[in-house]
Amino acid sequence: MLQTPPGPEAPPPRLLDALREQIRYLHYSRRTEQAYVHWVRAYVHFHELRHPAELSRAEVEAFLTWLANDRRVSAGTHRQALSALLFLYQKVLRQDLPWLADIGRPRAERRLPVVLSAEEVAAVLRQLDLHTQPGAPYGLIGRLLYGTGMRLLEGLSLRVKDIDFDRRAVVVREGKGAKDRVVMLPVALDGALRLQLQQAHALWAEDRAQGLPGVHLPGALARKYPRAPQSWTWHWLFPQAQPSVDPRSGLHRRHHFLEGNFQRAFKLALAAAGVAKPASPHTLRHSFATHLLQAGYDIRTVQELLGHADVSTTMIYTHVLRLGGGAVRSPLDMLAAAPSPAAPPALPVAHAVATPLAMGAAAGGAPVPPTPARMRYPAAGWPPTPHRARDREPCYLATPNCTAAATAAS
Repeated sequence: MLQTPPGPEAPPPRLLDALREQIRYLHYSRRTEQAYVHWVRAYVHFHELRHPAELSRAEVEAFLTWLANDRRVSAGTHRQALSALLFLYQKVLRQDLPWLADIGRPRAERRLPVVLSAEEVAAVLRQLDLHTQPGAPYGLIGRLLYGTGMRLLEGLSLRVKDIDFDRRAVVVREGKGAKDRVVMLPVALDGALRLQLQQAHALWAEDRAQGLPGVHLPGALARKYPRAPQSWTWHWLFPQAQPSVDPRSGLHRRHHFLEGNFQRAFKLALAAAGVAKPASPHTLRHSFATHLLQAGYDIRTVQELLGHADVSTTMIYTHVLRLGGGAVRSPLDMLAAAPSPAAPPALPVAHAVATPLAMGAAAGGAPVPPTPARMRYPAAGWPPTPHRARDREPCYLATPNCTAAATAAS
């Protein structure tokens, strides 16, 4: 019986493709995938396209040293590049190298977040209203971020089913760390959100009339529920004005509003409002947390609204409060509020001082001209203080040091 000869083995996947497959196998976020692919590609190009399996500790440290010294990246960026290389060697290349644990990690730096005051937030939101265009509700997005504390991508990727007007709640799905949470729905946004839902429904009806594929669904929901992508429930709250091509699936369908568009509009609004701070859309989240703490809400409530896993992350906003409105009063302010002391009476610039010799002459002796006063160098704002010139007198005591005896007698 003839046996079919074995066919040629499939070539192993390329390095970056194998990296992507392992990241998706471990269910890392898409942002993590993009960052790790970027740093592995930079690492390979830094060593002139040599395969990482041929490189060792010296090449890894050389690349990280180049990032820190020549590129002058921050400590967070340095740690991200190191994490990407560790993932590459341990999870993709399956190399258990002892030197991987010995590579130095940069010390974490805690920076205070940029926070806008209530007046600055209001000014920026007014400018966002002026930049609002059909299909681009910049003012509503900015108010939603400030009113709920959501991150920019969390707000832009909201779906129709995530808005609950009856419970006054917004459900944030798959936030940072793939966690869900519930935030409040501001009453001030009730009418604007209902109007936005009407505009989104018009785009949804247009897509159904044109027979476009439905929106993207997470995981395997589109395969499990084939009609869910075309349903109104899963449609975006902030859809794009025009459909686009999905980079992963290649389907021509409608995506949610892009981050870069709002970021550019926010920068323009910040400059038009005259706010001289290095703020970004994420600053609205920082301002939300700081203003809640200023209003008296406890730190645990703010932690749940922000979705922080550890309260120490939320505690950074308490440091911002100490710098502001006034936990400690400056000594300079207390000095300015204190009453100034009364000025001393003015003295004549020069006057005669009666010496013992002059007093003796007044008793019947020969008149002695008065000795002029010696003036002290005047301090700022004070009149000069006259001092009597000391007459040189002979030393009558038998001491080894005449100057010391005269000083002791005086």
